[in-house]
Amino acid sequence: MGEKSENSGAPEELMNGLKITDPHESEGVSPPISHLKDGHSQSKVLPDVPAQALEEPGEEECFHDCSDSFDKGEPGTDKVEGKSDGDVNSSELDEEYLLELEKDMSDEEKQKRREESTRLKGAGNEQFKKGDYVEAESSYSRALHTCPACFQTDRSVLFSNRAAARMKQDKKEMALGDCSKAIQLNPSYIRAILRRAELYEKTDKLDEALEDYKSILEKDPSIHQAREACMRLPKQIEERNEKLKEEMLGKLKDLGNLVLRPFGLSTENFQIKQDSSTGSYSVNFVQNRNNNR
Repeated sequence: MGEKSENSGAPEELMNGLKITDPHESEGVSPPISHLKDGHSQSKVLPDVPAQALEEPGEEECFHDCSDSFDKGEPGTDKVEGKSDGDVNSSELDEEYLLELEKDMSDEEKQKRREESTRLKGAGNEQFKKGDYVEAESSYSRALHTCPACFQTDRSVLFSNRAAARMKQDKKEMALGDCSKAIQLNPSYIRAILRRAELYEKTDKLDEALEDYKSILEKDPSIHQAREACMRLPKQIEERNEKLKEEMLGKLKDLGNLVLRPFGLSTENFQIKQDSSTGSYSVNFVQNRNNNR
């Protein structure tokens, strides 16, 4: 939705002051892009037109958990591979297949369908603002079924918006799938990458989250949330790995005691030492007087 309304139309708890300075990221009623399959050209993107001139207030996702003033993004060129995640997504066809189906569709019909998808998106945005997340998700899904695949930027925004609605319903895995589709359609879509990074964190996929935050910094180093995450997550990942290692060693110790007990031994008879230089472990037998009186 339009950038000039992000601070006015969104619930207070969903804003965190994140500022993006890219002037090109158009997430509202996106301009057409060239058809990727049959070479028929649509009208060109207007790269320097302000976002406010392309959308009405309240049009895009000011309700993003960590957004404040994301500008509009350039259209992506990647196509989505495979089917979408989740039950609702299962009826959505592959993007490349949709492009093939649209090869014989007239430009007039494509524009008509795009206008209808824009109307449905607007309805979904209003429903989201009111907290009607189920209805918003449904509106975004219908918009995706209507919007021609050649309008990749439009569809990228719709996937990202639906991810927001699904996040509010705690449908984390389905929201992750939508974010990934949005990013595949528009690899420079910072808001979708940020949203996916948050979802990765919420689902304890810290390594994937860190990669997304790093990707954001490569595109725009000014995003404070990504910088903070890149400083915070490595330590969290290290602590998690240490905890997992301790849990694994504990389970191995319990298993070893179970095996050694019939022989009057335990894992206490075996001393494990780690080589600080290589990180490898060595095991030495130690006479245990408690077991050999």
